[in-house]
Amino acid sequence: MIRKINNAKKTILVDLDGVLNTYTGNYIENYIPPIKDGAKEFLENLSEKYSVNIFTTRKPSLVLKWAKKNKINHLIKDITNTKKPSYIQIDDRCIKFEGNYNKLIEDIENFKVWYK
Repeated sequence: MIRKINNAKKTILVDLDGVLNTYTGNYIENYIPPIKDGAKEFLENLSEKYSVNIFTTRKPSLVLKWAKKNKINHLIKDITNTKKPSYIQIDDRCIKFEGNYNKLIEDIENFKVWYK
């Protein structure tokens, strides 16, 4: 019997605003804030082992232009505005479920984005 080896990289879904750029809650439709310090290096490291997709509510064409300007487009497999299946999602507006619903309610009620 021949065993099939899966060499496909797992997909990581990374939010754009507040994770990869300096967004602090002031949304401007046709403007993407500057890349966050360390974001390029983070994506370089991540893309070595994972397939990186950017998730955003922004127009993918605008994000691609921003990614090219910041020389990170070669590190990104896809830009999407739908949360596609992924191994892990990285987002500034996320709460991790740790198996306890009471704690989850408390976490929801006390939630603040990191930049506030």
